Amino acid sequence: MELTVEEVAAAVRGEVVGPSTTVSGASIDSRTVGEGQLFVPLVAERDGHDFIPAALEAGASAHLTQREPVEGIAGTAIRVDDTMAALTRLGAVARDRLPDAVTGITGSVGKTSVKDLLAGALATTHRTAASEKSFNNEIGVPLTLLNAPAGTERVVLEMGARGVGHIRELCDVARPTVAVVTMVAEVHTSEYENGIEDVARAKGELVESIPVDGSVVLNGSDARVRRMASLTEARVLTYGVSGDVVASRVEVDEHLRPRFRLSSPWGTVDVQLGVHGVHQVANALAAAAAALVQEVPLEAVAAGLSSAALSPWRMELRHTEAGAVVINDAYNSNPTALEAALHSLAALDVDRHVAVLGVMAELGHHSDERHAEMGELADELGIEVITVDCPAYGVGVDVPTVEAAVAVVEAGGPVDEGVAVLVKASRSAGLERLAGLLGVPHP
Repeated sequence: MELTVEEVAAAVRGEVVGPSTTVSGASIDSRTVGEGQLFVPLVAERDGHDFIPAALEAGASAHLTQREPVEGIAGTAIRVDDTMAALTRLGAVARDRLPDAVTGITGSVGKTSVKDLLAGALATTHRTAASEKSFNNEIGVPLTLLNAPAGTERVVLEMGARGVGHIRELCDVARPTVAVVTMVAEVHTSEYENGIEDVARAKGELVESIPVDGSVVLNGSDARVRRMASLTEARVLTYGVSGDVVASRVEVDEHLRPRFRLSSPWGTVDVQLGVHGVHQVANALAAAAAALVQEVPLEAVAAGLSSAALSPWRMELRHTEAGAVVINDAYNSNPTALEAALHSLAALDVDRHVAVLGVMAELGHHSDERHAEMGELADELGIEVITVDCPAYGVGVDVPTVEAAVAVVEAGGPVDEGVAVLVKASRSAGLERLAGLLGVPHP
C-alpha cells in the first residue's frame, strides 16, 4: 500500500523531517526491508533504532523514529512519540483503504494452515493478501494490512492471543468481516488465569467483532467453538464431522496427502490436497467454507485447496537422498497437534517410525501430565521416541542436543526408505534444524 510521508505523519501524529517521498508497505526488520518501504524501528530486547542506517541502505525510503533524527542519514524521518503505537495507527489507516472483505482466523490449533489454505482458495478468483508465516499479533496484523498490494480484493489475517482482550484489540485495527475459529484446546494456557475457559473467551472476541452482514465459520466438532454462534447475529456456517461443510470418502495416499468429497450448501466436489496429514481435512473444510461465503465458485475452491502450500515447518514431508521420510512439523507443538502428527507418522508404510520430540511450551500446571500422555500414545502406536532436553514424555531416550538426536536415529540402523522420522516441538526448542542434519535437501 502506497502512502506519502505526509499521509503517514498525519495518521501517526508525527512530524516529517526530510524531503517529501512515498512509501510502499512497511517492515520492522532491516534485514528484509524492501525497496521503498517504511522502516518501523520497534523497541524490544533490541532497539530497532540502531538499525535505521542499515534499513535505509537496504532500500527503505523513510523511517519512523522516537529519537531525534540523526544528521547525515539519507532518507526521510517521521518523528513520533511511540513507534509501536504508530504502527497500530498505520494498520488502521491501511484497513480504511481496503475492501470490506477481511477474514480473521483464530484458534488454538490449525489457524496458520487454514490461513494458507484459504489464501490459496481465494486467490483463484480474487487478488488476495495474507499474513506471512505466523504474523498474527499486534505487529503482524498491521504489517499485513500495510503490505497488501494495490488492487487487493481479499485479505486473510491470522490472529493469535496471549490473553483475554488481545484479539479484540486486533479486531479494532483489522475490522474483519469474516471470522473462522478452528478449535479451543489446552495451548498456551499458562497465559490465561482461568485456563481453557479463558482461551474460549479470547477466541470468541473475533466472533463478536463480525458485523451483522458478515459471516462466521465455526468448527462444529468442538463444543466450545460451536457455542460461539450465540455471540453473533452474522451468518454462521459450521464444518467438521457434521455441519454445513463436511467431508466424506476420506482417503490418504502414501505421502499422507488426503483426498475427500466435500459437501456444502453450494454443492459437492472432490478435493485432492497437496498438503500432508489427515488432520488437514478439517483445516481444508474451514478454508472452503470461508472461501465459499466470499463468492469463490466451488470448483475454484477445490483447485485452490489442491495447489495451496503451507508455511514452513508445518507437516513438511520430504525425502532424504537415501529415501527416508522426514516430517518437519517443528514450528510449534501442543497436545492436540502432536496427537495428529503421531497418528500421521504411524500411518506411513515403513518399517521404523521415529519421533524426535521437544518441549510443548506454555501448558501451565498440566505440562508434565500432557507430555506423559503423548509419550504413552507414541508408545501405543509403536513409535520410537527420542526427546531433546525434555524427559517429561517418559518414554524413549532423552538427549541434550539436536546433534545427539541425529546420532541416536542413525545408531538404530540405516536411515533409508524403511524409516520415517517426525520432528516436532514448540518453536523455542529449535528442532527444525534436525531435518537438514538428516539429509533433507533445502527446498
